[in-house]
Amino acid sequence: MHYNRLAALVIAANLVLLATVPITPATTADLAMANVALAVVIRQQYVINLLFRLATSVPTSWPLRLRWTLAKVYHFGGLHVGGTIAGSLWFTTSVVLLTVDGTRPAVLAVSYTVVALLGAMIATAVPPVRSRRHDIFERVHRFGGWAALALLWTQTMLLGASWWLLAVITASIALPWVRLRRVRVRIERPSAHVVLARFDHGVTPFAGSSTAISRHPLLEWHSFANVPAPGQSGFRLTISRAGDWTGKLIDDQPETLWVKGITTAGVANIETLFTRVVYVATGSGIGPCLPHLLAEQVPSRLVWATRDPRVTYGDALVDEILAVQPNATIWDTSRNGKPDMVALAHAVYREFDAEAVICISNKKLTWQVVHGLERRGIPAYGAIWDS
Repeated sequence: MHYNRLAALVIAANLVLLATVPITPATTADLAMANVALAVVIRQQYVINLLFRLATSVPTSWPLRLRWTLAKVYHFGGLHVGGTIAGSLWFTTSVVLLTVDGTRPAVLAVSYTVVALLGAMIATAVPPVRSRRHDIFERVHRFGGWAALALLWTQTMLLGASWWLLAVITASIALPWVRLRRVRVRIERPSAHVVLARFDHGVTPFAGSSTAISRHPLLEWHSFANVPAPGQSGFRLTISRAGDWTGKLIDDQPETLWVKGITTAGVANIETLFTRVVYVATGSGIGPCLPHLLAEQVPSRLVWATRDPRVTYGDALVDEILAVQPNATIWDTSRNGKPDMVALAHAVYREFDAEAVICISNKKLTWQVVHGLERRGIPAYGAIWDS
């Protein structure tokens, strides 16, 4: 994947630096800070939106192979991983050199604590750990990251080192929290499996963006695709029962929720790079697809497999979809069983004469569809669960 290639590129660039720069405490500390800055800034919402805007700014007259590659922009998380690993290794090297040089105990105590925190953050981010213990991963990243940031400021002041990169990192981390607010939400529950959460607090996000919501802002956040309706203020989130947090939200139907940060571009924004697109969704994956279908910015065809769509999601939502997608393929899994989504997507792709397929589903099926189609020479895209 491009994700892994980008991570490898960052590591390769750092190996070149390892072979060409003097290895001193100051140099290794600066390289550590530069890599950490890359890892943090590449996750900043304004930067993500800029990356998508730049990648999707080329016309559809450009060669398909080039547009196929540019549409991989959402793999930017590879830069985050590469920067984090390289930055942690450089920082550890710097601490070892400081120890050998006999640096003051106070500096060493702070430095070794930062090394331990970085190690914990990397360990909990390993995919098998992150998937099974996501709550722990999220809290270690948040509180461990804040603690490491405070200690880095302490170390910088003790050593009298350069602080401007640290200031950039701090501003990037703080910015989403500056936008923290508690807002009212109106929840409609068409079934025990799904709710439509409606927000109208003066923000109408662009189609294809996402919003992070929480009931306890210091503990747990979840992002969902925004579904703005053309000509209307506010937006909707489609939330399905997929764990304890979403289950409790569906059952409790709170009147207020916390929102944070800046609405952020999602994978389906790459649609404008192609002349015709097939959207493949399962279950609540219809949520991220719906704003693009409603906007009708790019000719598209929908393939949606879900359990009893009208009972689960309500007549209003299904009718809204059919109003803009009268030729949509809606597969009722409760009556017809689970389809071969790769074969179904391929058939609609050929029938519609599309240039690309965008899949919004669970991790396993997204992987099957994206890689199954790419092996057939078809540009295909889907979330990669890198955070």
